[in-house]
Amino acid sequence: MFLSFINISPRNCRKIWEKESSVMARSSARIIKNPFMSLTPSPRSLTQLFSVSPPLTSLFSSKKTSPSLSIFILSFLFSFTFLGISIFRFFPSSQDSIHCSFISPTTSPISSHPLPSSYSQIILTSLLAGINSDNKIQPRIGGTAMVPLPVHLVSGNLSEEETEFWKQPDSNGYRPCLDSTIGYRKRSAKISKEKKRFLVVVAAGGLNQQKNQIIDAVVIARILEAALVLPVLQVNMIWEDESEFPDIFDVEHFKKTLRADVRVVSSLPSSHLVAKQTIVTQIPYGVSPFWIRAKFFKQLNQEGVLVLKGLDSKLSKNLPSDLQKLRCKVAFHALRFSKPILQVGNQLARRMWIEGPYISLHLRLEKDVWVRTGCRTGLGPKYDQIITQIQKTQPQYLTGRVNMSYSQRRLSGLCPLNAFEIARLLKALGAPQSGRFYIAGGEAFGGSKALEPLAAVFPNLVRKEMLARDGELSPFLNSSSALSAIDYIVSFNSDIFIPSHGGNMGRALQGHRAYMGHRKSIRPNKRTMLPFFEDSSISDEEFSSIIRSLHNKSMKPEPRKKQRDNDVIAYPVPECMCRHGSGIF
Repeated sequence: MFLSFINISPRNCRKIWEKESSVMARSSARIIKNPFMSLTPSPRSLTQLFSVSPPLTSLFSSKKTSPSLSIFILSFLFSFTFLGISIFRFFPSSQDSIHCSFISPTTSPISSHPLPSSYSQIILTSLLAGINSDNKIQPRIGGTAMVPLPVHLVSGNLSEEETEFWKQPDSNGYRPCLDSTIGYRKRSAKISKEKKRFLVVVAAGGLNQQKNQIIDAVVIARILEAALVLPVLQVNMIWEDESEFPDIFDVEHFKKTLRADVRVVSSLPSSHLVAKQTIVTQIPYGVSPFWIRAKFFKQLNQEGVLVLKGLDSKLSKNLPSDLQKLRCKVAFHALRFSKPILQVGNQLARRMWIEGPYISLHLRLEKDVWVRTGCRTGLGPKYDQIITQIQKTQPQYLTGRVNMSYSQRRLSGLCPLNAFEIARLLKALGAPQSGRFYIAGGEAFGGSKALEPLAAVFPNLVRKEMLARDGELSPFLNSSSALSAIDYIVSFNSDIFIPSHGGNMGRALQGHRAYMGHRKSIRPNKRTMLPFFEDSSISDEEFSSIIRSLHNKSMKPEPRKKQRDNDVIAYPVPECMCRHGSGIF
């Protein structure tokens, strides 16, 4: 759900807050359990509803009332009560607006109803008082999805370009819709109780690469009608990360969310611990559910256990509707980060958010990215020579097309944008120089020198290390996956997200933000725009106009194109989102 800032001044806000925060904190701790609480009364509430009404008490205790009349009255009262509950579920209550008008209710991205101002007061209270630091009151769709903080309504003395830059895209009425078919639900009764066949998957790579493989693991377990053993996270040799699944993800939430689709167990039962297990590593790219079942189902039936490694991008992106929805369910609902990571990530996001609107930049300027892409850093011959030497001694890391020159790679959109190119893109898109930027990603190769061209134009650059207080990041310093997860959370909550290079995190956030209300994400159209970067004959005004026109499409709900084999996780429309019906998982 979205609420919007109106004329917020952090300094003035703090003055008022200093007088009222203690009262707000006490009242919120006393009253507020969940800022987006259900409007359906609990059984205890219904009991209290009857017990506090003397006329109702006397009605039920009257000796003169005939049994048939009592039954009639009871039936009438219960019918009336549940009718009221149904009405309240569709029509949110309206209360007095918050004093000081920090926040103004707008419309929810999930429904078109205006949000009651009481929600504004609750979320402001929770943000300022910090009462949701333990993540217990995080609003959710269906109780499982991570919901971003409200977007800001930016006002003031803005240019036309700046106003357009901050403007959020129209959702075109799309909202989460994960209804499965009757056939899928019928098969679920058996599959969710499977105790003979077990699938073990080893996920390799960085955090978001591992997430993709975990998503595919759940889908493959469903195809094979097997129970899924909690995925094994392979030790990352590049970042020396030894994190295990429970270190990064909420295990119980993962199991609970998927219990109607696939049985998930923490380990293999003793009856299936055999001395020799078949480990499959050679799987073609883009295999279909039919291929998976024909290849492994008989073997799995005979041996009871199947171990798969190297799943990255092996499962087809064009799956039947039910399996596409399952992919979205895993990505956007089941794979919730562990509580320690969520707590720190949410704290950092709130610190960015409370100061006003912000842009998250996922800069792919790490050394390993330059090595893998075979691109030049833009930092000069000294740094380029270091990258070239690593590529010569370790050519297996080069994932780009080896038969292309650097210039060909760059103009084909295979290279990350460097800091100078990002700065020019942002300026052309209308980003204000006073804008606040959260820098996601690992340490840039070249250190502060790598960011100088960006900082010269946009000086308000913030990293998680600058936002965090003493000791907050200490538990995660040896886990690149945990640090990446924190970046993911802060970027997820930003008003605008811009990746400098596609990558797994960029695609994951693009789809996740679209799924949760079409938050603005700008994907640099590198292949088309870079030739204009080289053309010095184009004026700044014309250049800006060209760049904005090239990126209009990426800011709107974009349907997945099957012929391009796009991933539903990056493009959840239309398989995982719909325009009609309740559509909420």
